[in-house]
Amino acid sequence: MPSPRHLNRRELLTVLIGAHAALWVGCSRSSLPPQGELLSPDFSIGHRIRDGFRPAVDPNKFLRTSIVIVGGGIAGLTAAWRLKRAGIEDFVVMEIDSVPGGTSRSGRRGEFRFPWGAHYVPTPMKNQTGLIALLEEMNVVVGRDADGEPVIAEEFLCRAPQERVFVDGKWSEGLYPMIGASDDDLRQLSAFRSLMDEWIERRDPEGRRMFAIPVATGSDCDEVRALDSMSMSRWMDEQGFDSSRLRWLVDYSCRDDYGLSLEQTSAWAGIFYFASRNKRANDSSADVITWPEGNGRVVDYLASSVGDRVQCSHAVFDICPAGLTGRQQHEVSAWDVQSSQAVGYQADHVIFAAPQFLVSRLVRSEGDKVSRDPRKFRYGSWVVANIHLRDRPIESDMAMSWDNVIYGSKSLGYVTSTHQTGSDHGETVLTWYYALAEVEGAIGRQQLLSLSWSDWAEFIIADLQHAHPDIASKILNLDVMRWGHAMIQPRPGFVWGDARAQAAKPLGNIHFANTDLSGVALLEEAFYHGVRAAEEVMTARGHEFQSLL
Repeated sequence: MPSPRHLNRRELLTVLIGAHAALWVGCSRSSLPPQGELLSPDFSIGHRIRDGFRPAVDPNKFLRTSIVIVGGGIAGLTAAWRLKRAGIEDFVVMEIDSVPGGTSRSGRRGEFRFPWGAHYVPTPMKNQTGLIALLEEMNVVVGRDADGEPVIAEEFLCRAPQERVFVDGKWSEGLYPMIGASDDDLRQLSAFRSLMDEWIERRDPEGRRMFAIPVATGSDCDEVRALDSMSMSRWMDEQGFDSSRLRWLVDYSCRDDYGLSLEQTSAWAGIFYFASRNKRANDSSADVITWPEGNGRVVDYLASSVGDRVQCSHAVFDICPAGLTGRQQHEVSAWDVQSSQAVGYQADHVIFAAPQFLVSRLVRSEGDKVSRDPRKFRYGSWVVANIHLRDRPIESDMAMSWDNVIYGSKSLGYVTSTHQTGSDHGETVLTWYYALAEVEGAIGRQQLLSLSWSDWAEFIIADLQHAHPDIASKILNLDVMRWGHAMIQPRPGFVWGDARAQAAKPLGNIHFANTDLSGVALLEEAFYHGVRAAEEVMTARGHEFQSLL
């Protein structure tokens, strides 16, 4: 195979989706969807800033505010929500893109809503007091049971059938490819589940779960930390798990949450996926909370709660800490994309809720660079497509589920945006996911940008045709979103490495909030760090409050 930098189109598609699906590509070009768009966040202004774009801001025209929040994703919006909930309203949120939400944003086509990224929230456990408070405000949590666990309004719990997998030409319920599984496959599945149950039940000497959400509430004991030194693939080798079906399930899970293959994922993160969401052993996974627009519902609520304090299309290009300019406040400079003007704020505190790789580029220090190593923070590229169908594909085995996965595919399958509405016939929108685990880092991002809309459309149709041979004739519209730095990757050595721990520490009155600081890109982790950073600011201001953590 040629170097990834020199792959031709056919070779690249084969690397991305595998030879089985690449055979379809080219056969379907004559039946491409009638319309669609190739979308992405605004790369252009971010790349200009990366390349040194630093327009001057008139020193006499800096606006004054108490707190500037850099980044309008879940972490930044949560920090704003927490401040406002405490009665603090003198803040502004600056977001580079034209809409808030980051990878949790949603889209709309006519009457249909759909996610452009994250699309569900597992029901929180009772210790997640802050997230429960938010969900209570949203009328999602409607009470507590006898054990104090939150009760979710029925309309927001994912309705059945929740998930299915296509294997050997048939759909079957659940994600494990049960059809055709041998006795040894099933024995290994049972043994794997027993090991996960052991991790779920165990507690460290301080009484903490070994794996918990948020990550900060779980154990940091040596046994847990040691898992981060190896890959999930190696851990499974050491346990004797060689069943191709079990390894596919775990590989799928790592791709789903981390955008990494089994070989690329830390064993800590691989076990975390299976052991952090269950209250006790032998339980099924936590009930799923979802909406047609996915976690865009959370974005919309948080954004509406803070109103016009969210300033979109404002790309921060410089954060000058207090003292460096002789001023008593931090100076935050941004490019207003709409007006093509540089604007600035002076603030007592900054909450940096953008990815960590931007810190050394945006935050000045005495040596002009912040002494943090961005190379330790590695990010995955993703493609998400929303496919508007005039009608459902023909089904012969079981009804379309919320989550639909194809065994053996390198994609993550699709979710059905209309599933929660109870509409099981007629028009719908399928949201299809793919993580570029096969092509690494910057090379992956280059390849991501090199393919045209028609390339991606062929790719996506080829993948879906394995389970739905008639799907091409049903497509009205196919839009493709490319995410270049979609999520932090928990590769071996990162979660319990020094870089992550160091990054969470404030730099004076500059505080940090992002899923990077957990090592896993989950809404719950973004929420936790948004609340934590806001409460750090509140403490520094002498504000009395009851913590939501």
